[in-house]
Amino acid sequence: MSDIARPRTADNTLLADPRGGTRVEFRGIVKSYGRTAVLHGIDLDIAPGEFVSLLGPSGCGKTTLLRVLAGLEDADAGAVLLGGGDVSGVPTNRRDIGMVFQSYSLFPHLRVIDNTAFGLRRRRVGTAAARRRAMDALALVGLDAHADKYPHQLSGGQQQRVALARALVTEPRVLLLDEPLSALDAKVRVQLRDEIRRLQLRLGITTVFVTHDQEEALSVSDRIAVMDAGRIDQIGTPEELYLRPATAHVAAFVGLSSVVRGLADGRSARVWGIEVPLQTPATGEVDVLLRPENVRLVDAAGAAVAGTVEESMFLGSMRRTLVRTEDGALVRVQHPARIRPGYGDVVGLAVDPEPVAVRLPA
Repeated sequence: MSDIARPRTADNTLLADPRGGTRVEFRGIVKSYGRTAVLHGIDLDIAPGEFVSLLGPSGCGKTTLLRVLAGLEDADAGAVLLGGGDVSGVPTNRRDIGMVFQSYSLFPHLRVIDNTAFGLRRRRVGTAAARRRAMDALALVGLDAHADKYPHQLSGGQQQRVALARALVTEPRVLLLDEPLSALDAKVRVQLRDEIRRLQLRLGITTVFVTHDQEEALSVSDRIAVMDAGRIDQIGTPEELYLRPATAHVAAFVGLSSVVRGLADGRSARVWGIEVPLQTPATGEVDVLLRPENVRLVDAAGAAVAGTVEESMFLGSMRRTLVRTEDGALVRVQHPARIRPGYGDVVGLAVDPEPVAVRLPA
């Protein structure tokens, strides 16, 4: 939808003052399943009205942390605070939280409006008021014209919008999104991702978004918590994580990086005869993580390192070319689309002197 619908009733509290969001706090959250530790003392503060993504590979603990926040899992230690109050012992249905899952979980025998109003009816809201509020929520996601349809009559993206409307209609303090876009095709996923962000900004609702897709996290988040093995490696804005990763894991997971060998002297590393500054101190032989936009194609004659083009992908406004160097490293190069290297071409590589992350060689 091109614009989020305006409220049609004067008492619609869905369009709350953005400053009225709820603070979410995790305090030393520990969680294990049997002898397997899943969360190791997670501390995280989420400001009122903030959109925070939990980003990481499968098994890193991000969904478990979300379920602890929702009350679907009990922490072994630590506390969850909403608006300053400890809700660790409060059941899910009393935490005032809206959730949207990967699966739409709509009732197939109920119309769209009845699916949307389901939570209100469980709260004993009257029929007329529940219908009015459900229609307002559907208008917010652009589906009020589909109120009388059944889920099977909607596309996947439309069904997920219904799930979002159902989560918002009860006017929750916090919205939780557990990989809600992963079942959708690429174009619909991008469209709905952007719509969720616009809606979140409009409502000012505190939102926690679980995803393993770095592009999703980078595009919608105020801040991102990168998780690994039950811990938060780094939390920061998308720009901070991409440009100043605190660890090699963050640098490797957020954005594309190529790994090449370098020699570090504490403050810089020498890569292909070029000195590049280090983001964190290191000495000796290291693996250097190079962003594709910081590597350039140059004439092979006289280049410090040469390689053979393995593939070159057209991405609209740019190309991304994969080069195998003489020592076997695979290096991605991002460059203007007008430069079109062919498979098997021999090219030279150079690196810009931008700060890099490094790690000890495997």
